[in-house]
Parts: sequence; C-alpha cells; structure tokens
Amino acid sequence: MNILDTIFSHRSIRKYKNQKIENQLLNHIIHAGTCASTTGNMQVYSIIVTSDETIKESLSPIHFNQPMIKEAPVIMTFCADFNRFNKWCLQRNATPGFDNFLSFMTAAIDALLVAQNVSIAAEANGLGICYIGTVIYNADKIIEILKLPKGVVPVAAITLGYPDENPDLTDRLFFQDIMHQEVYKDYTSEDIDKIYYEKEHSDFYQNFIKENSKETLAQVFTDVRYKKSDNEHFSKVLLKVLKQQGFLTNESVC
Repeated sequence: MNILDTIFSHRSIRKYKNQKIENQLLNHIIHAGTCASTTGNMQVYSIIVTSDETIKESLSPIHFNQPMIKEAPVIMTFCADFNRFNKWCLQRNATPGFDNFLSFMTAAIDALLVAQNVSIAAEANGLGICYIGTVIYNADKIIEILKLPKGVVPVAAITLGYPDENPDLTDRLFFQDIMHQEVYKDYTSEDIDKIYYEKEHSDFYQNFIKENSKETLAQVFTDVRYKKSDNEHFSKVLLKVLKQQGFLTNESVC
C-alpha cells in the first residue's frame, strides 16, 4: 500500500487487539513523526508515550471514560514544548523570548504536524489510531498526571494499537467544497444547502438527529455536542493553563 492509499483508507479505530506494539516499530513510527515540518527547525514539541496501565487508568476519566483509553496498548500525547528549547537557550547564553501566545501557537502547530506524521506512519505499518478530542478540554489535569513542566502544554493525543474492528470510512465533504481558487469565495445559502445535503440526508445522521431529539443536524452540534457554555468554560480553563505554563506572561486571562 502506498502512502496515498494509506491516507485515503483512514478510519478511526476505537477497538484494539490485546497485542503489544513492538518497541522497534514504535520507535520507527516516532522517528517518522520527527521528520515533519517544524518552525525554524526548532522542533518545539514532545511526545509522551503511555502504556502503563495505572497511568492509563488515571487518564481515562480525563478523556470522558472512553473505553479505548484503557484498552489501547499505547496512548501518545503530543505537547507544545518550549521547555527544552528554553533550557538550551539559557545554557548557551541566549535569552529566550517565548513566553507569549505566538510561541504557544508555533509549538502547537509543530506538535500537530508531528501527530499527523505519526498517525500516517502507524497506519502504513498496519496499526490503527484514533485522535482523542478531549485533550485541550482537560489540559490542566493531563499536565498533572503526565508531570508536564512549565513551558509544556498537551495539544493532541491518539490511541494506538492493532485494530480489532474495520469500521466504514467516515464521510467527508467533497474537496471541491473546501477549496478556494486564488482567494476565498464566500458561501451563499444555496452553496451551504448543496454542500451539506448528502450529510444531512444520510440514514446515519438522520438517526443521529432523532437520538438527540433535535430538528436539524446543525442543532446536534450547537446544542448537544459542542455547546456554547462548554466552549466558554473550556476556553477559560485553557487560557489559565497557558498562563500557568508560561505562555501568557504579559497577557490578561479572561
């Protein structure tokens, strides 16, 4: 299977075989991650590889008790990390100026690029992955469990292991619907109707609407899955984390 076949066949795996990942393979996949693009070749990220059952047990409620957290052989947490780079600068008589939001974004982008490289490399080697969307919701608690020092913030995580399921591919918008030639062309109401028609009328999402007692699929996202009140709460938590970890030294936190 070539790399494009791997990308086109991606699916989120939430059930894993009780089979350990060989260290050589794990290291090979992480090495692939380090080949990702990075700002100024600073590589301001770190990867926490968790396989210890006790630590996974501690992480489980942080990730809303999703069964795959404890069942997957490995959890990888990808962190924006200026701690290592700052220490290098100080030990070389250089004064780092990375205690700001721009630096956090720089490190977060680096970490996310690495996470995607790792994910593709894992799938290319017969493993399955699933991104865990709860990382930035509870970054403060993950920092405590994984003992992350100042300058380090978790931004993404994946479960990793040998698949014990083969789910259907997840639906995606057509690439033409997210691509803009030369400049951004805003969407008309007719464009929106056309883009989301297939998703809204699929049996899967029609059942999704009924299960959540809503009138439209959009309401499921705004009223159930990603509520404004939740977004505002977790935004405040994340801003406090960024200040605590040294990325908002001079900025006020809402």
